[in-house]
Amino acid sequence: MRIAAVDLGASSGRVIVADVSSSAVTFSEVARFVNEPVRVGGTLHWDILALYRGILSGLSAAGPVDSVGIDSWAVDYGLLDADGALLGNPVHYRDARTDGVAAGFDGYALYEASGIAPLPFNTIFQLAAARGSAQLEAARTLLLIPDLLSYWLTGVAGTELTNASTTGLLAAGGGSGWSPALLALAGIDADLLPPLRAPGSPAGTIQTSLGVSPGTPVTVVASHDTASAVAGVPGAGNFAYISCGTWSLVGVELTAPVLTRDSYEAGFTNEIGVDGTVRYLRNVMGLWLLQECMREWDLPLSTLLSGAAEAPAGRSIVDATDPVFLAPGDMPARIATACKAADQPVPATPVEMTRCILDSLALAYRRAVDDARRLAGVTVDVVHMVGGGALNTLLCQLTADACGLPVLAGPVEAGALGNILVQARALGLVDSDIRALVRSTQPIVPYDPRV
Repeated sequence: MRIAAVDLGASSGRVIVADVSSSAVTFSEVARFVNEPVRVGGTLHWDILALYRGILSGLSAAGPVDSVGIDSWAVDYGLLDADGALLGNPVHYRDARTDGVAAGFDGYALYEASGIAPLPFNTIFQLAAARGSAQLEAARTLLLIPDLLSYWLTGVAGTELTNASTTGLLAAGGGSGWSPALLALAGIDADLLPPLRAPGSPAGTIQTSLGVSPGTPVTVVASHDTASAVAGVPGAGNFAYISCGTWSLVGVELTAPVLTRDSYEAGFTNEIGVDGTVRYLRNVMGLWLLQECMREWDLPLSTLLSGAAEAPAGRSIVDATDPVFLAPGDMPARIATACKAADQPVPATPVEMTRCILDSLALAYRRAVDDARRLAGVTVDVVHMVGGGALNTLLCQLTADACGLPVLAGPVEAGALGNILVQARALGLVDSDIRALVRSTQPIVPYDPRV
């Protein structure tokens, strides 16, 4: 069967088509389109209509398929009025409107109720920042980004569970659904949120009026891209994962949330995964640090990485979880400031800055893996690195060295694979262990620790 995965990232979106059987999966990208935020009136927005156009064009290029699934980043949302019309472009999670909002809440009380670390961009804080606005007052439906796009394809509204868990509005573990107490803190009514849907359930069919793939089933996938990426990890036994792209999400997979104060203070979050699992993880800034630097330098990545491999190790280290690095703009200056504040040498060249970033990421990964196994009381024997960072051989090796554990790098397209294989299982093509198919079909590169 042919399956289409719509995979939206912070800088681009694409449509991937896969041919899937019980023993094989092959896929190719049939369309890619830019995802470029737009600042209007001082507010940073997603250009959601451009993304929707890109999806329609991509599905047209894909041709006939048996199912479509959509995943994207988390926490952001669109508001619909009583007629189902969009009330303005969704606001970007990196917008400054939530600055300082979290300080007005009891962070640990939120954590106990939702299991979600109180990060400044969480949906609950976005809604609190929007309280009293004309848009929120007029809204009758709130849809997270993948659910909004699925609604435009099918005309059916719903809220996918893994993404819902990132909002800070869902009860910890997800089993009790939306939390009335958390909704009240956000200042919204439960009627604003459509019913919850689990990965693998039907989302409707593409409307004939769109003129693209009419009648094609849309399947609910793990619509938070990290949830799809973790589903695509080829893990077995005692493993940690690093989903490494613009963000790095580092953690372990559990059967129940960890809601202790120690866990809260360590910055861990309990997001829902496929099949009722818990993604116990810490957010690390990830390759965003290097991507933003490269916008200033205009140098090829290959030059930076080859030079960084020869640069002195551990000369300058910054905290890759520090919110000071969240916003876009002049990342080299912010890293230099952090080095000065820590009384460390300031990287003098782009190559030295690159080495600083990669060393800092590897050490942040080690801290997250060590803390996850200590706080959750689990054993970790191997670290799986998936996503675009799996192509960065220097980062993979530094991570193995820092963690003192083998690193298995790949698949790069774990998010798309997780999306595809949840659809394939819903279609009856694969059994319950979708990771077995990833292990048997996808290339994995091992890195052993050198120290």
